[in-house]
Amino acid sequence: MAVRPEGTPCWADAMFSDVEGAKRFYGEVLGWTFGESSSEYGNYTQAYADGKAVAAVVPPMPGQEGHSQWCLYFASPDAAATARRIRDHGGEVLMEPMQVGDFGTMCLAREPSGAVFGVWQAGRHEGFEAVATPGAYCWAEVFTRRPDRADAFLGGVFGYRARRIEDDAVDFMMFDVGGDPVLGRMRMTEEFPPEVPPYINVYFTVPDCDTAVERAVALGAVLRFGPMDSPFGRFAALTDPQGANFSVIDITTTGGEMPRTTDAAV
Repeated sequence: MAVRPEGTPCWADAMFSDVEGAKRFYGEVLGWTFGESSSEYGNYTQAYADGKAVAAVVPPMPGQEGHSQWCLYFASPDAAATARRIRDHGGEVLMEPMQVGDFGTMCLAREPSGAVFGVWQAGRHEGFEAVATPGAYCWAEVFTRRPDRADAFLGGVFGYRARRIEDDAVDFMMFDVGGDPVLGRMRMTEEFPPEVPPYINVYFTVPDCDTAVERAVALGAVLRFGPMDSPFGRFAALTDPQGANFSVIDITTTGGEMPRTTDAAV
C-alpha cells in the first residue's frame, strides 16, 4: 500500500494495563488476531484482521498507567517539520520525533483544545494494511469543547479543506485531503461529563453493528450511543472495559440522506 498523503489517518494504537484482557476483548468484538510482542519495542503487539495489520496494543510505560485511550496517527512525509507546525499553531509536542528502527518515525502531540494524537513518517511500516473492511479502521472524529481552536489548528498543520455539516442540531466539521474526507470534528455537548477530556474517537468496521455491540457489552464494555442508522452506516459508540472509547460501524447498512455541507474557513 502506498504511503498516504499528509494528514491522512494511517495508524492507531492504545496502551492497556491488561494487554491480554484487551486482546481477548478486541479479538471477540472485532475478530482480531495478534502477532508476537516485541520486547525491543516495549512489547508492542500488532493486531490483524484477515491477516492484515490494522492496529496495535501495548502495555503502558512507567508512570503512564491509568485509563486507556486509542491514539490516531496522521501521515507525514517529515515528522520534524510537522512537529514545528504543531508548535507554530498552538499545539504541544508531547514526544519529539523519534525513529523506531527502520519502521518509521513517530511523534506524539496535543492539539490546543486538548485531544492527543500521533504523527507517523512511514519507513518499512506504512500503516494500516486494510481500511473499511471488517475489523479494520474506517473513520475518526475529534471530540472537543473548543471547536474553534481545534479547527484552526488542524487546518493550519495539515492543510485540510474544511466543510461544515448543515445541521442545526450538531456542530460538525469534515476535513478533506485531495477532495477525500479523512477526519471529522464534533463539538462535545453537555452530555459529556466534564471529567471526560477531548479525544479522537476511532471507528472500526464490523459486519453487523448490533452483534458487535452485544458482544462488547457482554464482555464488560459500556454502550454510550446507538446503535443508530446513518447515511454512512449503522454505528454505535462504546467504552471498552479498560476505559478506551471507540466506535463500531457497519458501512453496508445505511439509512437517511447524505447531509449537505458548505465550505468553511479555518
